[in-house]
Formats: sequence, C-alpha cells, structure tokens
Amino acid sequence: MDEEVYKKYKLAGSIAAKARDYGANLVKAGKTLLEVAEKVEKKIEELGGKPAFPVNISINDVAAHFTPRKKDSTKFQPGDVVKIDVGVHIDGYIADTATTVEVETDRYGELINASREALENAIKAIKAGIRLRELGKIISETIKKRGYRAIDNLSGHNLQRYLLHAGLSIPNVPEFSLTKLDADEVIAVEPFATDGAGHVISGKESNIYRLVKFPPKSRDKTRIYAGKLRKLYSTLPFAERWLEGKFTNPHNLLEDLVRKGYVISYSQLIEKGRGMVSQHEHTVIVTEEGCEVIT
Repeated sequence: MDEEVYKKYKLAGSIAAKARDYGANLVKAGKTLLEVAEKVEKKIEELGGKPAFPVNISINDVAAHFTPRKKDSTKFQPGDVVKIDVGVHIDGYIADTATTVEVETDRYGELINASREALENAIKAIKAGIRLRELGKIISETIKKRGYRAIDNLSGHNLQRYLLHAGLSIPNVPEFSLTKLDADEVIAVEPFATDGAGHVISGKESNIYRLVKFPPKSRDKTRIYAGKLRKLYSTLPFAERWLEGKFTNPHNLLEDLVRKGYVISYSQLIEKGRGMVSQHEHTVIVTEEGCEVIT
C-alpha cells in the first residue's frame, strides 16, 4: 500500500475510534439521538476528519441505518440497546467502526458480548489467503455458543476510496464462497448478534441518502442540485439534516431526486423477529501474517 494512502487510513481510523467512544459515552437516558449524532459528527471534524456517512444510532430491534432528522426529539430510554456506527474519511479513505451500549440496565450484557467476542475472534483469524466463508463460520459459531444468532443478511465489506461498500462482503454466517482476502485490502468486519430470527427486513426510511447517478451539465434545477450533492459528498451517504442551510426545503428536494433516480433512500433494517440486536465493528488492513486494526 502506498505510504500516503496508509497514513490517511490510519488517521481516519484513529479519529473514528475516538469519535465512536465519545459517542458511546454520550448515550444517557433523557438525551436526544440528535444531540449525540451532531456532537459526534462535530467531534470528527474537530479531530481533522470528515464523516464518511451520518452517525447511525440504531436502537433495540433496529439493526442499522437510522440517523435522526433535524427536529427529531426522540430520547434514549432506560433499557435501550444502542448501536453507535461511525465512519470517517480523510481525502476519501474511510474507516468504519461501531459499538453497542445498553442504557442504565444490564439485561443484554451477554448479547452485547456475543458480537464483541465474534469480532475479536474474526480479527484473530484474518490474514491474506483466508476464505471469507471461514470468517463467516467463526463469527456465526462464536455467537451461537453464547445462545444467540448471527444476522444472516448483514455483512461486513471492503473499503476503497470514496466507496463505503466496495463490492466485497464479509459474511457473518457460513456461505459457499471461495473468495480469499488479499494483503493490503481494507475491510470492515461487523458481526451482528440477536435473540430474534437472525434476519433483517426493510422498515421505514432512515433519513440517510446517497447520490447514485451523476447528471450531465444542465440548467434543469434538479440536475443542478444533484451536481451540488456530488461536490459535497461524492459517492458517500449523507443525512437529510446535513442539507439544512444548503438547500431550500431539503426533504422535498430529496423526495424529488429519489423519484427521478439520482438519489437512493436507505431503509431502516429491522430484525425480522423483533429481537434485540448488538453490533461491533472494526476496520482492518489485511497483511500476509494477520491484520492491523486501525479503529
């Protein structure tokens, strides 16, 4: 890996880890999700990075893909199982990391430990040449031994410049795949554990969007707006609330862009059996003999 690229990944990882831990410590009963999300994103910028995606704050049976709107007054409640998922980029080089905390209670400590231990065991096994299905087996068996299920249709992913999901999936369950990891690949490993069905379905909108079609130059307002989004966020996900002050009536604008196919809207991912979900995630750089955890 090029030395400058390596330094940017390392810096992104260091900032992401600090922002993740900062966010986890902010989660308290009575605090709003919006306050935590905005403080974490501000912390990322104060540390010299940029958010690679909106801070995801997914609670209880919501496994992933939720960030609050600007006027969201939702507060954390005692007993909530809260996933804090943070992404940081330096010049497009991304680090992605997550942790889970329980608000004021300890009913789900074992569930939370299941995803944490699965991540630790997977990281121990990662090295150039390992097959992805082996990682899925390790993650799934670790979670199963604690009495829970790995979520079968959520996975980790590889990271490339300005590409959060660059095409390679790191499974959380055994699958038939002969794909092997190569040295210098940058991957995010993220086990999800649940006491539910072990599968997620799409729910309501998440308030997270991504530009997927780059329009040609045009005087058409919709295409001009899409072009502005490209300059602001490139191919990375963004939040509706980030557009406040940049565009008039961001919600209507995004609905129009989604309808015309320039932008996609992410759905919340809900555990099918309405089970509680925990998540842990690190970004690593694969080496010949192992891997380097950068978050």
